[in-house]
Amino acid sequence: MNRAMRSDVASDLGEKMVFVGGPRQVGKTTLALSFLESGSESDPCYLNWDHPSARKMLLGGGLPSGGEVVVLDEIHKYKGWRNLVKGFYDTNKSSRKFLVTGSARLDHYRKGGDSLQGRYHYHRLHPFSFSELGGSTGKANLEQLLKFGGFPEPFLAANERHWKRWQREHLSRVVREDLLSLEQVREVGQIELLAQTLPDRVGSPLSVNNLREDLDVSFETADRWIRILENLYFCFRISPFGLPKLRALKKERKLYLWDWSVCADEASRFENLVASNLLKYCHHLEDTAGEAMELRFIRDAVGREVDFVVLKNRKPVFAVECKLGERGLSSQISYFAQRSSIPKFYQVHLGEADVEFSEHRARVIPFSRFSEILGV
Repeated sequence: MNRAMRSDVASDLGEKMVFVGGPRQVGKTTLALSFLESGSESDPCYLNWDHPSARKMLLGGGLPSGGEVVVLDEIHKYKGWRNLVKGFYDTNKSSRKFLVTGSARLDHYRKGGDSLQGRYHYHRLHPFSFSELGGSTGKANLEQLLKFGGFPEPFLAANERHWKRWQREHLSRVVREDLLSLEQVREVGQIELLAQTLPDRVGSPLSVNNLREDLDVSFETADRWIRILENLYFCFRISPFGLPKLRALKKERKLYLWDWSVCADEASRFENLVASNLLKYCHHLEDTAGEAMELRFIRDAVGREVDFVVLKNRKPVFAVECKLGERGLSSQISYFAQRSSIPKFYQVHLGEADVEFSEHRARVIPFSRFSEILGV
């Protein structure tokens, strides 16, 4: 299955190197292989840092002959990867194209050496979205997405036993392989325990103080562990958006997971699915159009809240409230519509009703149609 971002990557390869980051097992290698002649890992132009023969060739300064595109996979695990890649690109950019992939944030783990600034475009590959799977033409895909998540292997298998085993193995690989190869940490077991507790905290303001007490560590340690899991594409946090003339909540951020399927509560799972689609929308506009995008939420001091607000160049573009079933317009939307200049509010649900409330600049809309509006 071709990924939606493939055409953007192909276009950018004509200009510079392309870095593709994203969670482990989200399909980065499959995407990269689609640019090689054979389309397989046996292609000589596919060089995985974890393979001894590829590592030896790269450290020796060599590249395979033939082939327009060279794929460098997981090379960020080498501490001097930036200088190595810079040398290959500067020497061969007139004749070769370089596609670099990695599970951790290639834009975050920069370890010494000269800057690669100006030599690459960065793209983030997300799990499958409803729009990417065909949108309203594949309604059954929505139930499958909610249950099994958007990572290709468990989604395509659509088997509960397979999904449960994949979940356990995936978490272990993220914590015990990616974490150990990229971070100086000794508390691997505690970080794994932290990761297991996060699905119960999805959608609510995350109190690092509460985490500190539960884990019996300092505030700084708990916060650092969360940031590590963010850098490994396990979770992400969004900040509150302060509206003028409102007493808004300005401190605690809300947490979501890259794999929403682990949320046991159906409402939290749906909210996380919407959050992931909105983050994908923001990342797409940043990575392809250079826009400054932010995903935030609105919550005032007395607890009134709208789940999400999308900002472009620091200005709100639209806000989104999530509801499982069809119902009238949320009082939260009515309240904030009267007290803000946010151009549009969407109340997204899993039913069929599609109704405009022009006096509140709002639309109650099925998630399937909202996905078409996002288009990612």
